[in-house]
Amino acid sequence: MRRADRLLQIIQILRRERRPISGRTIASELEVSLRTIYRDIAALEASGVPVLGEPSVGYVLQDGYDLPPLMFSTNELEIVMLGLRMVGARGDIEINTTARDVVAKIAAILPDAKRSEFLNAPLLAPGPEVLPEDGPVLLQLRGAMKANRKVEILYHAADREPGRRVIWPIVIAFFDRVRVLAAWCELREAYRYFRTDRMLEVNMLPAKIPRSRKRIYADWWHHEKIEQRLGIDGMGVVACA
Repeated sequence: MRRADRLLQIIQILRRERRPISGRTIASELEVSLRTIYRDIAALEASGVPVLGEPSVGYVLQDGYDLPPLMFSTNELEIVMLGLRMVGARGDIEINTTARDVVAKIAAILPDAKRSEFLNAPLLAPGPEVLPEDGPVLLQLRGAMKANRKVEILYHAADREPGRRVIWPIVIAFFDRVRVLAAWCELREAYRYFRTDRMLEVNMLPAKIPRSRKRIYADWWHHEKIEQRLGIDGMGVVACA
């Protein structure tokens, strides 16, 4: 790999990570020595790229820095198309339409050869035979998450009468047979998981969630990882507890 290409790869690695990443990790991914990475980081800093950190802590790319548009590689185009096909096959009407719009936008800026590679990517993602019948629920939940608002749901759990809950929606997981919302439940005062096809009503409330979306997502994800280490199903469950 040419040094110029390696420097761009280092920037790309830093762009995709949210936390400091060690020089050793970068060196392992790029299959070069740790000393080479230290020299490359110094070269990036000298050229004005705002890399923050030090060898013993790790490195991050300062917010606000971006590169000029880069051309996708063949592998990148295939992965992007695979992801869009998966989303289109499993989402609601709005998600499906948005996925097709993204395909059209990317195709429009690609050279002819790359456009053909993209549109004819040899990776398929067949959707489930039957999609969950959750109607407009996904659209309502996504709207609430964007607005950082609380939601009241009428939820019908298995072997239980429907009941109302006020929740803080965090993230929706798209499984083949079900879609599951992770949320903070005010009744249980804990994180809980709700199947969207069992939501009989969804009402976005005027009240804002008293924490930023970034913070509550990070807290939930920490909780999820702890459950996984303890052998608890976590996001794998498909019903409310």
